Amino acid sequence: MSLLEDLQFRGLVNQITDEEGLTKLLSEEKVKLYSGFDPTGDSLHIGHLLPILTLRRFQQAGHHPIALVGGGTGLIGDPSGKKAERTLNTSDIVVEWSNRIKGQLSQFLDFEATENPAVIANNHDWIGEMNVITFLRDVGKNFGLNYMLAKDSVQSRIESGISYTEFSYMILQSLDFLHLYRGQNCKLQIGGSDQWGNITAGMELIRKSEENAKAFGLTIPLVTKADGTKFGKTEGGAIWLDREKTSPYEFYQFWINTDDRDIVKYLKFFTFLSRVEILELEKELQEAPEKRSAHKRLAEEVTKLVHGEAALEQAIRISKALFSGSISELSADEIKQGFADVPSFKVENEEQQALVELLVASKIAPSKRQAREDITNGAISINGEKVQDLAYVLGESDRIEGQFTVVRRGKKKYFLIKY
Repeated sequence: MSLLEDLQFRGLVNQITDEEGLTKLLSEEKVKLYSGFDPTGDSLHIGHLLPILTLRRFQQAGHHPIALVGGGTGLIGDPSGKKAERTLNTSDIVVEWSNRIKGQLSQFLDFEATENPAVIANNHDWIGEMNVITFLRDVGKNFGLNYMLAKDSVQSRIESGISYTEFSYMILQSLDFLHLYRGQNCKLQIGGSDQWGNITAGMELIRKSEENAKAFGLTIPLVTKADGTKFGKTEGGAIWLDREKTSPYEFYQFWINTDDRDIVKYLKFFTFLSRVEILELEKELQEAPEKRSAHKRLAEEVTKLVHGEAALEQAIRISKALFSGSISELSADEIKQGFADVPSFKVENEEQQALVELLVASKIAPSKRQAREDITNGAISINGEKVQDLAYVLGESDRIEGQFTVVRRGKKKYFLIKY
């Protein structure tokens, strides 16, 4: 399959400004294309993965991706998909976040490739130097008010209110496309479907500024979930690409718990498995759903892509240990990942502590009577081992690497004791 055919098979094409023209262009030359990533946080999240991986697919096909960090536009705020104005961040915060995003993008794009290395750009380099007269005369003059008001990103905000600051975002993004077209011969911009208005505005600016020059736009569908909840969100919050914000184990668990109805779509979106492999997994999902082969493969492929082979193996090891109850086999780091969301209790002293006393102090049991009853009935486990001795005293041997003890009450209620 051609690149566009592969993207269409994967459901990654929402709209193309000129499909026939882009197909011809991609077959005739190695195209420079870009996608923008505004630094609205100190890490990218899995909602950013689709455009990043689409850039990677273009690079694997021999084209030249430009990852544009919005150091300038990040100071303004994109109204697309938003119901209210963003909180404006300070320049030093945006600079810090921009640098962190640059590092994350290097995980997915090859900046050292011999023939078609990826390029990082930051639009603060040109937007930050522009004075207001130049902006209004040379750029703003090309945008009619009615044209801008007709864009969905603006229309959706008219009633709730939109400032001139965010209203001008479209012009700034258009300027990015023009700047990259002029400076790097970039002919294609890709982005989420909510970016269609901004992308086509950039193409129009290029046409007006460069004597009817032709540029192209391609949008990717916004990722949805079959159950109607927002993709990339859990009870604990967003799923981040930064392992310090979302551990590899939590990341792995997010993917392995994907709804059956979304599995094939996500395999197409987020993995580089071939069409044949994906269709085989789809068939197995239909014929033997209890094996969860597609779920495991999705979780493995995306975790390995984002966090690497070693982190994937660790996530699988934690999952198996929690399932089997072999808690003592885990390291302190793995305990920290696997039990990040369970109730915890900190023991201030390093001395031995009677189990009954600990259960009450940590509120695992509401009273000494209940604690004794739980122990006698075999409802209490320490690091995966059942304890039924009422006189049991926790010592150094019960502390994993001297840092944690995992207590389980019943079959599913876990508690983490920290030292």
